[in-house]
Amino acid sequence: MDTVTGYVDHIIYQNKENGYAVVSFITEGEELVCVGNFRSVEAGESLELKGKFVEHPVYGYQLKVESVQAVVPDDTESIIRYLGSGAIKGIGEALAARVVKKFGTDTFRIMEEEPERLVEVKGISERKAREIAQQVVEKKDMREAFVFLQKYGISNTLAVKIYKKYGMELYGIMKENPYRLADDIEGVGFKTADEIASKIGIHTDSDFRIRSGILYILQQAASEGHIYLPEDLLRERTAELLGLAPETVSSQLGNLAMDKRLVIKMVEEEKRVYASSYYYAELNCARMLHDLNLTLEEELLPAEEEKVERLLGLLEKEQKIKLDELQKKAVMQSVKSGLMILSGGPGTGKTTTINTIIRFFEAEEMDILLAAPTGRAAKRMTEATGYEARTIHRLLEINGAVEEEKRAQFERNEENPLEADVIIIDEMSMVDIHLFKALLCAISVGTRLIMVGDVDQLPSVGPGQVLQDLIKSGAFPVVMLKRIFRQAGESDIVVNAHKINRGENIELNNKSRDFFFLERKDVNVIYKHMIQLIREKLPPYVNAEPYDIQVLTPMRKGSLGVETLNGILQQYLNPPAEEKNEYRSGERLFRVGDKVMQIKNNYQIPWEIVSKYGIPIDKGMGVFNGDMGIVRKIDEAAQTLTVEYDEHRRIEYSFSSLEEIELAYAITIHKSQGSEYPAVLMPLLSGPKMLFNRNLLYTAVTRAKKCVTILGSSITIQEMIHNERQHKRYTSLDDRIKEIQGFGG
Repeated sequence: MDTVTGYVDHIIYQNKENGYAVVSFITEGEELVCVGNFRSVEAGESLELKGKFVEHPVYGYQLKVESVQAVVPDDTESIIRYLGSGAIKGIGEALAARVVKKFGTDTFRIMEEEPERLVEVKGISERKAREIAQQVVEKKDMREAFVFLQKYGISNTLAVKIYKKYGMELYGIMKENPYRLADDIEGVGFKTADEIASKIGIHTDSDFRIRSGILYILQQAASEGHIYLPEDLLRERTAELLGLAPETVSSQLGNLAMDKRLVIKMVEEEKRVYASSYYYAELNCARMLHDLNLTLEEELLPAEEEKVERLLGLLEKEQKIKLDELQKKAVMQSVKSGLMILSGGPGTGKTTTINTIIRFFEAEEMDILLAAPTGRAAKRMTEATGYEARTIHRLLEINGAVEEEKRAQFERNEENPLEADVIIIDEMSMVDIHLFKALLCAISVGTRLIMVGDVDQLPSVGPGQVLQDLIKSGAFPVVMLKRIFRQAGESDIVVNAHKINRGENIELNNKSRDFFFLERKDVNVIYKHMIQLIREKLPPYVNAEPYDIQVLTPMRKGSLGVETLNGILQQYLNPPAEEKNEYRSGERLFRVGDKVMQIKNNYQIPWEIVSKYGIPIDKGMGVFNGDMGIVRKIDEAAQTLTVEYDEHRRIEYSFSSLEEIELAYAITIHKSQGSEYPAVLMPLLSGPKMLFNRNLLYTAVTRAKKCVTILGSSITIQEMIHNERQHKRYTSLDDRIKEIQGFGG
């Protein structure tokens, strides 16, 4: 077995779930590519690696790592890294190595006291020596801080952030409470702070560590959709994370509550623990909803009601439609309510109802704004209504200058509210608590808010289950459309979606024109049929391109998960060709022509629309989680990859930021929310009960416009229909609403 010692220069690829990484490693001044399981490696860490040197057929000479051991860097190594980091203008990595080779640990003393001796190093003139010396003196504090921080495996990038934040206080903070880094510095999480703390020698039962661990667990819970955790569950998860007994966690809960970092609330027999920001997000939403809900009279005067009915009759004639009683009730409710919720499954006439509401308010000469959570949902809303709909982010005028990873800042807020009489939001099931709060902040009292969505869809990816909680509160007018209209009733997609939702078995006899099932038990056979369907059968059947046909799957992992399917589908739907440039980012390969999806909100990234002559005709900022596009260009020289999204918006990604996108021939059902596709293909063989449930199947089926095809096991499908188990979300917006409304609870 071979052993090398050095430090991680940069990370080429990292899978944070399983620890697999490809890193550029500097050892004895040479760069070496190392691959293997590194747990949670950071750029700048000093390590001893053991493994075998191998010759990879594509990536060349590299070390296949079998064991990783952290080591304290010696002083000369820290000096080289500091000088080579760009901190001293005029010194790069190669020159830094030559200087330190000449003067060793005496380098900084020479630079400060005898700078003229620097000319002894090849490549340094007298003038350059004076410039270097001046910078070294000016940056003495920073340099000492860098060298100090590097001893704990902290990268130059993170060292700059720490020094900028704390200045000379960093020494005390690092020795007493390095967990402050997780609170104060963007990009530092609990695990990074915990690794630093263990190197410094902080005890595992330190109060600071326990408090930071509690906050980290609540943050992780939010990523699962929770607003709070029951105290027992929080203690159990924190104790497991820290490797401590649950009782050691309890005392710090009270301390964090006194510091206003947590809110602890007793509800019946359950003690709930909230991160303060989440508790107050729900509370503020409840307060603003209460204000919006009290803007109008409960009942219309008879003359006004007659006027509404007369106008409704005219609109029915004009649109050649006949509204049922519930649809009429929805229109009437929207007229007399400051706030209203319209819900219902596919084919129940939500779009017709929204159109009638829009035309009613338009006839009253009111200003109307339409929005939805995603670009695709907004586009569908525009097509269905004939009125421009925007994403909620664009409606609120997202500020592109927001710092990366920080919560979005919006130009529209309490001080600068939206100018409208009526605001209609579609696909409300996708709206999380933070986006909802931002929206409510921008709506003035007196503006009508109409929220539309299917309450039986999957809840938002972000924390909360806003639509469900609004309905559950019983505090607002809700119209639930139930009747399936004749035209929609001719579609087995619609009929089966409603059967699934009611827990009834569906026919899988292939007598349908738009709902097909192929019983297939062999994964390789499923692959073969999927490719054939996407390439040959479905495009002419639904009058669409192969690009428009979407594979939906419940899972990311496994033989029928997103990751495996995308590799296979890419190979057959967009095979390599001489004219198609490629770029490999870790284990993922991108090729010109690939279908890709943005997987995180990026409010800063610029986009532009260019004419056929290549002249920019429009530009803006921001791309959002779930946006889909096609790779149009890969430029090896410029190290960029260009994706074209809806409305011909082109975004240029640097190779270093490709973790923001992934192949999208197959996507998870959760990621498909708010979208609609001409045809949906679903491979369903087997999977975890918590995931393979009714709610998930219903959401997937309702994404298809013209055709659903399921490949797999009929037993699995029927089990999913009868499986009502869902991932429970700990949310309490309904309780906050009841409190504010004075209903108790």
